[in-house]
Amino acid sequence: MAVRRLAPAEVQPASFAFTAENAVWAGQQIAKYPEGRQASAVIALLWKAQEQCGDWVPEAAIRTVADILKMPYIRVLEVATFYTMFNLEPVGKYLVQLCGTTPCMLRGAEGLKDVMRRRVGEQHHVSADGNFSWVEVECLGACCNAPMVQINDDYFEDLTPESFEKVLDDLVAGRPVTPGPQNGRRASEPEGAITTLTDPSLYDGSMVGAWKKRFEEEEAKARAAAEEKAKAEAAAAQAAAPQAPEPAKPAETRSEQRTADSPADRTADGRAPVSGEDATKAAPQTAPEQEERTRAKSPKTARAPKKTKTPDPDGTGKE
Repeated sequence: MAVRRLAPAEVQPASFAFTAENAVWAGQQIAKYPEGRQASAVIALLWKAQEQCGDWVPEAAIRTVADILKMPYIRVLEVATFYTMFNLEPVGKYLVQLCGTTPCMLRGAEGLKDVMRRRVGEQHHVSADGNFSWVEVECLGACCNAPMVQINDDYFEDLTPESFEKVLDDLVAGRPVTPGPQNGRRASEPEGAITTLTDPSLYDGSMVGAWKKRFEEEEAKARAAAEEKAKAEAAAAQAAAPQAPEPAKPAETRSEQRTADSPADRTADGRAPVSGEDATKAAPQTAPEQEERTRAKSPKTARAPKKTKTPDPDGTGKE
């Protein structure tokens, strides 16, 4: 951003004071903020001072605003020089802010600059008749209608050098001008004839029923597909689940073991049939039965007779 400086001393007024009406307005703005926060009204007061001074802010106005808000002069000067909405030198009756950002540049902003240089001169100068001054600014937010300029508070868009010259001539002559696009279109609609959504049936309601039916059919298809997917996922999960092994049975209860020990199989294999004693041995036994069988197989041990004490009549302790 270019350095912004105050106007030369020879054009600066000696003093500044708000009019009675503007002083009341300034007091209302200050009252919006709590005690100790009056500095928040600095932009509003500078804007009103600029309006009173013919759309520029003299140094005396900056000092007056600082005194009212009890701010250091340098703080108010920082605000005034930072924001390009504040003009620091005298301007013409019509201030032309010409957008030179990329969309406007690509659409002919240089041609508009040539018009201003020929009629006024370079930027920050006032025309000899006092009607115009101009400055190049950054984007003014009408890129769809480039190139464009802002004259005082109004936008003039879709300009060509010829249409721009006509607007300036009408302003000088006092003829009414119409802000906005200058090529016949309204707002930011396409130039020329409309080329999209031209079918009348789109607007008479006849297509609504067909759209609703199509939406319902698509929703039904989506639901059916979701159900089929859920079923397939459930089947795949069931197939991938590990199968729990069947608990093993005791050998004596297995059918294959009983079949192998049948009399016919033993005879065919050349083995003796299972005797009653063998069957008893093979049968599962409880702990008491096992203990009894073990005791029966072990040799019997003779028990020694218990010694008995004989009376000790003489008390000698000998038997």
